[in-house]
Amino acid sequence: MSLFSEGRLWGRLDDVQHDAGYDEHPPRMGFFTDTSVCIGCKACEVACKEWNEIPENGYLLTGMSYDNTGALGASTWRHVAFVEKPLTGQETDLGMPGLGPPAGESQAAESGDAGIQWLMSSDVCKHCTHAACLDVCPTGALFRTEFGTVVVQPDVCNGCGYCVPACPYGVIDVRKEDGRAFKCTLCYDRLKEGQQPACAQACPTESIQFGEVSELRLRAANRLQELKDQGVDAAQLYGADPDDGVGGDGAFFLLLDEPEVYGLPPDPIVTTRDLGSIWKHVGGAAAAVAALGVASFLGRRR
Repeated sequence: MSLFSEGRLWGRLDDVQHDAGYDEHPPRMGFFTDTSVCIGCKACEVACKEWNEIPENGYLLTGMSYDNTGALGASTWRHVAFVEKPLTGQETDLGMPGLGPPAGESQAAESGDAGIQWLMSSDVCKHCTHAACLDVCPTGALFRTEFGTVVVQPDVCNGCGYCVPACPYGVIDVRKEDGRAFKCTLCYDRLKEGQQPACAQACPTESIQFGEVSELRLRAANRLQELKDQGVDAAQLYGADPDDGVGGDGAFFLLLDEPEVYGLPPDPIVTTRDLGSIWKHVGGAAAAVAALGVASFLGRRR
């Protein structure tokens, strides 16, 4: 199959391991993160750093929230976002952390201040069905595992950085200290031993759920319907649709607001989807230039 044929760089792809060359393989594994039960404890961040021996990247509070990591990066493979949102008084109480009004109910009503709530979400690499970072890597440092996840081999990475702008989620980054790219491996070493990733094991509320992607999608759909039945109309799944712009994610989320509120792109598309068309046009242009050169040469000889 050509690298640029549909199913390799874009479109629905139901067996990423077979596409990567694994004739026999275990089920595709991944994460379902239910933000409706995340309490922002950051146990996942700590467990990730401890198990993977990720260097610290400073303790720099932004002054805008309790979030001290800010975003995913080469030394932050799990990032718990704290999103402050004003309460309107119309929310369904899910037991989420928040702050009540600063005064009595009557004063709060007069001032229009009903308090705030925190929307919390533990973000991570999405382990995309169509992973642009993998497509553009010139050394083979990025590869698809037998579990369907995408892993960087630091000892093969040459630090070119092509993967960084290729990622539609801004997940992967180059570590300044040694010039190589790093991101979540979904604890590939633990998966090979039949263990679950460190972050999922450490999560006290089971906000981070690990398992077979097909089963997690069903679980997520049931949880979404449960929240809808409770009146949480804003609840939605993000990255669970295999027909979306990246072919669905191996790590997907249940959100309580629009993706942009959590700092996620609303409609991600694999950045390499047009490579086939681009190279076909480049090839056609090169052939035309070559033909003109030959014709010019033959014309001069006459």
